[in-house]
Amino acid sequence: MALGLSRRVKEIAPSPTLAIDAKTKELIAKGEDIVNLSVGEPDFPTPKGASDAAIAAIEAGFTKYTAPAGTVELRQAIAAKLQAENGLTYSADEIIVSSGAKHSLYNAFIAVVDEGDEVILQAPYWVSYPEMIRLAGGVPVIIQTDESTGFKMTPDMLAAAITAKTKAVLLNSPSNPTGAVYHPHELEALAEVIAKHAIYIISDEIYEKMVYGPEHVSIASFSQTLKDRTILVNGFSKAFSMTGWRVGYIAADKQLVKAMTSFQSQTTSNAASISQKAAEAALDHFEPSNIEMFRKRRDYVIRRIQNMPSIHCEVPEGAFYVFPNISELFGKSYQGKVIDSSDTFAAVALEQANISIVPGSGFGAPNNFRISYATSQQNLEKAMDRLENFLRECR
Repeated sequence: MALGLSRRVKEIAPSPTLAIDAKTKELIAKGEDIVNLSVGEPDFPTPKGASDAAIAAIEAGFTKYTAPAGTVELRQAIAAKLQAENGLTYSADEIIVSSGAKHSLYNAFIAVVDEGDEVILQAPYWVSYPEMIRLAGGVPVIIQTDESTGFKMTPDMLAAAITAKTKAVLLNSPSNPTGAVYHPHELEALAEVIAKHAIYIISDEIYEKMVYGPEHVSIASFSQTLKDRTILVNGFSKAFSMTGWRVGYIAADKQLVKAMTSFQSQTTSNAASISQKAAEAALDHFEPSNIEMFRKRRDYVIRRIQNMPSIHCEVPEGAFYVFPNISELFGKSYQGKVIDSSDTFAAVALEQANISIVPGSGFGAPNNFRISYATSQQNLEKAMDRLENFLRECR
């Protein structure tokens, strides 16, 4: 018998966003003047109160295992946050804390998806969604959206995608990579479709605080029936700039949380004890001024892009990304290199213009690319100057 890798590992695709970020950092380490617009990581520091709580935890010797689902104190604090900010009532045993929201999502798919089950999601999508669904044995069913629909699926699109094999619908609002936000009436229309079927809702709300106009509303808040079916995913990486601390959570029906806790107890066990203490403190140290800073950066990037040739872009209402369309550029050349896809565009932009961006192919949107404006204004100005010059030289 020949040795080899498992089928699931051989078939999984690596994360393109992390791969591009790694390549960018390698070039920077070699002394290249690269402006990194690829990574979805806030550039402001972790709240001091959270860091202080972590230091205090270390000094107090709080460095042992916790309960697999997380400390009672953190789960109670999350429950209080969900009640106060989202109008959702959960008990501590309806919440599980994991090592990042990505880990939480994987727990959710493992808990509800069997071999051959279908999970509906829209494109553009976050790059890890389809791979996680496949790892759980499921089948991603993609609803294609674009600028014409505001990067949102309609109730008719959702209804047409539901089959007897549908196990769950995945929602991400605000969206990575598009920044699209479902308004309350749009969510209600989707909820009416979902309510007619016995399916779960996996609602990724990691960017909930980063909205610029519309109010963020959780679909779980519309009715008790919807709440019972919703697996609400959130975390601390984005709103509190705690990407490296790795703390995410799920709020869901008690039996679902119990199942996910059993799975987590046999895989990763608890999230880091010190990170949990930091997360508990972070809930009291959210800084609204950071959101206004992101709004100003968004407005600057959009204003600059609107004056560039062969590119157009929707104005995102949330998250910290813009998702320009460059299909008009395809077939043109830059210094003899034909731009025939967003992958080629991103590669040439990195090699020739020293800008690191993420091609849309990994998000299921090959005509677009993603810019993260979670970086300094100085970096954004330098990047926009380079991008504009690059586009004007394409013939």
